[in-house]
Amino acid sequence: MTDLKSIEDLLAIMARLRDPAQGCPWDLKQNFRSILPYTLEEAYEVAEAIERDDLHALCDELGDLLLQVVFHARMAEEQGSFVFSDVVAAICDKMVRRHPHVFADMDLKDEHAVRAYWEREKAAERDRKGGAPEALQAGVLDGVAQTLPALVRAEKLQRRAAGVGFDWDSVDGVFDKVKEELGECRATLGDHVEPTERVHEIGDLLFSCVNLARHMGVDAEQALRAANRRFEDRFAQVESGLRTQGRTPGPGLRDEMERLWEQAKLADSVSHEESIGDA
Repeated sequence: MTDLKSIEDLLAIMARLRDPAQGCPWDLKQNFRSILPYTLEEAYEVAEAIERDDLHALCDELGDLLLQVVFHARMAEEQGSFVFSDVVAAICDKMVRRHPHVFADMDLKDEHAVRAYWEREKAAERDRKGGAPEALQAGVLDGVAQTLPALVRAEKLQRRAAGVGFDWDSVDGVFDKVKEELGECRATLGDHVEPTERVHEIGDLLFSCVNLARHMGVDAEQALRAANRRFEDRFAQVESGLRTQGRTPGPGLRDEMERLWEQAKLADSVSHEESIGDA
């Protein structure tokens, strides 16, 4: 079991782990649902490595994610549903089918034409999978996974709708919509409003913000993840500043925490400008 390099080796390891007689008790106990949280976690760890520009970690995390694919495929093989080679064949066929401008003679002039064709082909695939009469074929928004993070799913739903012309003509209209939704959120302040109405209006505001991000060419999920990291880093600097004073965060130190926060923001701004200058 040394110098393992091929996918066949990984498949053999997983088969051994799931062997009823000689396998691992933990691996044998798992099923598709119990493994799902690990699959999602590994996908996010891949994203985190990319966001940190850590290629060493990315190599490791991609291996962990590949293990998840192999794990699911092995369990499916045990049930007689499909095998790993079916997974590979399906994605190979799909990539060739969705890139006729590369593997055939279709002329798609730019990335917008490529994306439009991609969305049309995905819609056709959904209809073919459904096998239903035309009147019952899949809707435009069908097939957007419910398990996706809410920001990601919102953007996918919006892109689907935009693909059939249901979209704002310009970003100006989206800005206006965000302002409108913000006003409706403000109107829910006070005891006279049902809490569910606030939830409704906040949801509309978030959805419109995702729409704004999409029109500005920004991935909303990545933008929020980056904002989370900035908040964590800056608040850590606030805590560090307080520790040098022999203090810890608390309501009575609001003004000092605000001062340290602004100091951390300024330091981040200077660092960002220096990085741009170096580039």
